[in-house]
Amino acid sequence: MEYRKFGNTGKMVSALGFGCMRFPVINKDPGNIDEVQSARLLHHAIEQGINYFDTAWFYHGGNSESFVGKTIHGRLRQKIFLATKLPPTEVHSYDDMDRILNEQLRRLQTDYLDFYLLHALNKRYWNHLKNLNVIGFLEKAVKDGRIHHIGFSFHDDHKTFMEIIDSYAWEFCQIQYNYMDTDHQAGQAGLDHTANKGIGAIIMEPLRGGKLATDLPQEAVELLKSHSPNRSPAAWALRFLWNQPQISIVLSGMSSIEQMNENIETAQKTKINDMSDAENNLLERVAELFLQRTRINCTNCGYCMPCPSGVSIPNCFEYYNKAYIYNDIPAENFRYQLGLNDAERASQCIRCGSCEPKCPQQIPIMDELAKVAELFEK
Repeated sequence: MEYRKFGNTGKMVSALGFGCMRFPVINKDPGNIDEVQSARLLHHAIEQGINYFDTAWFYHGGNSESFVGKTIHGRLRQKIFLATKLPPTEVHSYDDMDRILNEQLRRLQTDYLDFYLLHALNKRYWNHLKNLNVIGFLEKAVKDGRIHHIGFSFHDDHKTFMEIIDSYAWEFCQIQYNYMDTDHQAGQAGLDHTANKGIGAIIMEPLRGGKLATDLPQEAVELLKSHSPNRSPAAWALRFLWNQPQISIVLSGMSSIEQMNENIETAQKTKINDMSDAENNLLERVAELFLQRTRINCTNCGYCMPCPSGVSIPNCFEYYNKAYIYNDIPAENFRYQLGLNDAERASQCIRCGSCEPKCPQQIPIMDELAKVAELFEK
């Protein structure tokens, strides 16, 4: 296994981390973990040198933490770094933070967490937790030994990421990033800024929910095979990430031994700055083929903003486009509901028309917002 320095934490972490939200399940029930198969996966991961395991309060209907705790309790706990997250939607007071952390320690059958994250921060969640003195809570938990290192995971725009990353002496962060998302959310600029501050970077959604492994346009598949016939699309996407020195850990929600072994092999074969210009150019062409599925020609310039009604027009269009780019409406519907509050959603358009004259792309914004509302807000 390849190991990398994790920011300024002083820890060496496996380049491949285990994301504990996609365990095998019984009867397609996300809350009913197949414990025999999943325990085999966890044990195999540890045997192969994976030492970073990431779970959360809500994963597998709230059962992931308890299952992980039961499986790695005892001597295995000492071999790994364990991470979980504070769920902002469950926090209504300062005391809730203490209660939730203590419950997570009980579920995970451990006295401490190596890494603790504020989960899925966006502007709304960050402001909510700040007002409840979340930093004071985190620092108290570090002082009393329940938490060793403090970080956050993130889902919002680049401006919000920069505000959060510069607001505190974070030790690590977890961002969505892959060869399709270099200008999305934190993006490449946010990743570079994180590295410059000595903050460890964890990557989630390296395959964008599997879409970069299983849903490539046929022309893209042929392009990749023309260069490396035996390299899978998943390996291409992971290689893109491990090539970059700013990245410490790439999380993967692995649900089979075969999938895990392939990812381990890719991690072992990929060194920092290992990709050729030809390989990088090829992935840029693959990204362009994905983007040809775009429905609304919005460049996210923001000239249409602010909307008098508060609609977040560029974000509405981004979720809509990605639903078709990746052929996954349910996933983008989830992100739409999570990422926008009620006032920002497309259905709040009152058709005042103030946005359309400002649009350099001459998009019929009001009609397109109606399509977004029809898709996501039925």
